[in-house]
Parts: sequence; C-alpha cells; structure tokens
Amino acid sequence: MLQLLGEFDCKLDAKGRMMVPSSLKKQLPNVEQEGLVVNRGFEKHLVIYPKKVWQEIVDELSKLNQYEKKTREFIRFFTRGATELTLDASGRVLLPKSLMEFAGVEGEVVLACQFNKIEVWSKAAYDALLDNEPENFANLAEEVMGTKNRVEDGK
Repeated sequence: MLQLLGEFDCKLDAKGRMMVPSSLKKQLPNVEQEGLVVNRGFEKHLVIYPKKVWQEIVDELSKLNQYEKKTREFIRFFTRGATELTLDASGRVLLPKSLMEFAGVEGEVVLACQFNKIEVWSKAAYDALLDNEPENFANLAEEVMGTKNRVEDGK
C-alpha cells in the first residue's frame, strides 16, 4: 500500500499550474505514465489521488447499491469534478479552475500527504485549520483510537 509522507508549500501560477515537489514525485513511482486524479475534498480543499488509488475507490463505489437514493447522491457528490491530471514536461500539473474556486486555492497552497492521497489546501485555510488544534489532542487520540485494541466483550 502506498504511504505518502510530508507537507509541502507550493505556489500556483496565474494559469493554475503547480510544480509537484521533487521529493513528493519520488514517492509516486510511474506518476508520469499513470497520472493522477484530483477531486473535491469533504471540506473546502482538493484531494489528489494516484490514478491506481482512484481506480480502487471507483471500484468500491461501483459495488454500492445505486438503487438507493443516498448512495446515488453520495456517488454524485463524491465524484463531482473529478479530473485526470498529467505532469507536463516541467513536472507541473494544471488544476481545473472550477475545483480551485471550490477550494479557494490560489497563490500559495499546502500539499498535505495522508496515507495514499494528497490534500491540497489554500495556505491560509490550512494554517487556520492547524491553529484550531484540539486543546487536548491526547483526549482526541483516545476517543478515536482508544477502542482499537479493546476486547469486544463490552469492557
């Protein structure tokens, strides 16, 4: 499984092109041949997936019951705006204008790696997000991860 690491400060040019940092590109073998997919995130940011990871997500979505209204709505909103990205000869990707407007990204952005995807945030929004770190991060960790190793017998 792909494990991307790091946070990268980047700049978008006037056309919405972004240079993929070389240290991130090294973590994405065959990215020039396979490509990437960018999509809306659940918050006001974008998510870039290696094409292979996106295909795995689409395969999972295709197994859902599309006769159910909530499923159709989820698929529709989740895939809305998904666009293939290819690196140009200079190692840049062109972000679609509609997605940039959705996420409020222009100028300075932060690429934040999470497991097998890359979140794209406006630098200001990302800094504000991290400034709002929970007062007691240890309590949040316990709440999210604390039951992971508990026995399923109600203890």
